[in-house]
Amino acid sequence: MAGTPREAGRTTASRILAILEVFEEDPGPLALSDIAATTGMPLTTVYRLVGELEQWGALLRGPDGRYQIGIRLWAIGQNAGLRLRDIVHPPLQDLFDLTHETVHFVVRRGTEVIYVDRIYGSRRVPRLARVGSRLPLHPTAVGKVMLAYQDPWFRETYLAHSLERRSRFTITEPARLARELDTIREQGFAKTQEEMALGSCSIAIPVRAPNDEVVAAIGVVLPSSRSADMARFLPPLRGTGARLERVFKALPQPVEQAIRTFWLG
Repeated sequence: MAGTPREAGRTTASRILAILEVFEEDPGPLALSDIAATTGMPLTTVYRLVGELEQWGALLRGPDGRYQIGIRLWAIGQNAGLRLRDIVHPPLQDLFDLTHETVHFVVRRGTEVIYVDRIYGSRRVPRLARVGSRLPLHPTAVGKVMLAYQDPWFRETYLAHSLERRSRFTITEPARLARELDTIREQGFAKTQEEMALGSCSIAIPVRAPNDEVVAAIGVVLPSSRSADMARFLPPLRGTGARLERVFKALPQPVEQAIRTFWLG
């Protein structure tokens, strides 16, 4: 029987990956109808594949008949990024010990940052990201600092797209954001004030490869009531960044390749 336009020609593997991708955007629990609507696959196909995923342990069916990520898939996922995370964690832990604030290390993948490691402080700030989370570049300090150091064609292309507004303070005007990116390049750090979520502010610096390419970023998150204190975190951030750059320099291959190897496996 011929499939729907979105279904025709898809391999079994691509259908399974499409189902799992639904849970990347919405962790669930989700009904079969939700999964079918998002993937564009017939309900009968989704029923069959979800049943196989449940049997294997990739998905877990709750008492209400809805599905969420299963423990076996979660356990496998814990291995993702461990090698890079193991490398960056000691310097990040020292940064946390110095600041007692939430700190994180990110790399860029496309138009998003991926949180490779994060250590939470005890102060109350919105917890919008965890290890493995992805967020847009423009509303976050770590994302802005990485965006600022990309090639001009990348920045211009990013700014030409519609910029998602995460809070009423998110900068979504391309010209204004372009000016801010120029300032970030001049001063060597980025700051945000409630652009990602109300109640938090952040400051971040770039982390460079031996060839001077910006390949990562580290940042500190504070309650927005303490935004006036952000500048005092620059010395420990820069010290940690220099330490990470020495670590990257010692890697036995170019840093970009090493990051892909350590992060993506």
